[in-house]
Amino acid sequence: MTKSTRRVFDASFKLQVVQMIRVQGLGVGQVCRDMRLGETAVRRWLAQADAEQLGQPGIGKPLTAEHQRIRQLEAENKQLRGDVDILKKAFGLLCPGTAMSFVLIEQLQQKAIPVDQLCRVLEVSRSGYYAARRRSVVPRAVCEASVHLKAAFAASGQAYGSRRLRAAVALGGVVMGRYRVRSLMRQHGLRAVWKRKFVHTTDSRHALPIWPNVLDRQFNPTRSNQAWVADITYIRTRSGWLYLAVVLHLFARKVVGWAMAPDVQATLVCQALQLAIAQRQPASGLIVHSDRGSQYASDSHRSLLVKHGLIGSMSRKGNCYDNSVMERFFLNLKMERVWQRDYANHAEAMSDIADYIVGFYNSVRLHSTLGNLPPNAFELKSAINQPIDVSEIT
Repeated sequence: MTKSTRRVFDASFKLQVVQMIRVQGLGVGQVCRDMRLGETAVRRWLAQADAEQLGQPGIGKPLTAEHQRIRQLEAENKQLRGDVDILKKAFGLLCPGTAMSFVLIEQLQQKAIPVDQLCRVLEVSRSGYYAARRRSVVPRAVCEASVHLKAAFAASGQAYGSRRLRAAVALGGVVMGRYRVRSLMRQHGLRAVWKRKFVHTTDSRHALPIWPNVLDRQFNPTRSNQAWVADITYIRTRSGWLYLAVVLHLFARKVVGWAMAPDVQATLVCQALQLAIAQRQPASGLIVHSDRGSQYASDSHRSLLVKHGLIGSMSRKGNCYDNSVMERFFLNLKMERVWQRDYANHAEAMSDIADYIVGFYNSVRLHSTLGNLPPNAFELKSAINQPIDVSEIT
């Protein structure tokens, strides 16, 4: 038994069979018997030919060259409709009437496409396009707010965030909202770069006597020279670590005493406290709060407190929140000055840190706790109990 081969007929053959039936008037059965064709296939060819005569796509491959061309045009038309849909979506994303549409018109004009046609397709007005082109030629006016903002940022040592910058420019008579300040900062790239490093400076593992926590987180005294806080931090230099001891006046958040040395001994904290006492001449009963470090628990530091009638106070073991105001000052010092520098030696670091304390922190830097006043201005205002012009202080 031989395997039958599937017969394949092209469009011309099918068309000849259809014409034999439709034009010559032969019957479907007779044509099928004479040409050994299947009646189902012949009737499908007849239906396809009738559909093509009516302008319909028909079934399968077209039977005539004319309908092949029609099929091709239909396919091209379908593709063009798809392309137009994509362009319509793209025009929607261009936000007609915005600068992007105007830029597109400018570019397409170079291909000799009329402006009228481009404006109509992109759904923008000709007057709007020409107005935008005129604006691009005229230089933009200088933004006065930006000038004040950049000046205040530079004056702060590139340390102020949006809140303090807003307060700083307000002192110069330029009133802006915080979000406007943040927007201008992003526009002009005004951003401080901060990084953290850590060195352990507190050694509370000793047998020296400890003062009780008299301050007990009462960080907002009602009068001057009522409570001070003290602590030690470290400064990185290329010549090795430099240690800084500071005494901070809580009422005005002002640094009243400090000392620096390449080693962290009890004499360091005593020098800072002696400077604070010499500057402020406090009465007996002032609280001096610190951590439990061996330097503050030493005999020399305790004797200095007793000699001047000062009350010692110490944080609970391992509790940094009991001295959080001092910790915050050290963080500000490092973010706003130390971490932006690369000190070659101890002398360079000492000079720059002293400049930060005296020339910036105490006299210029705005403090949110003090109603956005510098410590010196706040202290003077409290003394005379009336508003003052900060520019006269700085």
